[in-house]
Amino acid sequence: MADSMAEQLQQDMECEGLLECIHGLKQLDKDCFRVLVDSGEPLTIDEVADRVDRERSTAYRAIQRLLQSGFIQKEQINYDQGGYYHVYRPTDPTQIANDMQRMLNDWYAKMGQLIQEFEDKYEQPDESAATVEG
Repeated sequence: MADSMAEQLQQDMECEGLLECIHGLKQLDKDCFRVLVDSGEPLTIDEVADRVDRERSTAYRAIQRLLQSGFIQKEQINYDQGGYYHVYRPTDPTQIANDMQRMLNDWYAKMGQLIQEFEDKYEQPDESAATVEG
């Protein structure tokens, strides 16, 4: 990952790079997301862990990051005899894209404000206007 925005803009980036760039997701998070997208049906943590060949607890942490970022949704399935378990499925891509666009717009507005603050702070007084012609 590039350290500066200038470096980021010079890199070739794929759409999956947005997961890392905007949400700070790790490779395992992206792998788990891909597994959920490719499955076509909701999966349990154990099923995700098996498909990414990781321990359940490791997959669980990745799933939690995906939930927190809004990329997946959790659903509770109740057993007839009592008890329940959770399954996970990807969020609608349009909703994810809209959320990322809102986040980008907020970031852009904040950067514009910071740039204006920089200009205001370091702007040199116009010396030619201060000189009195005589």
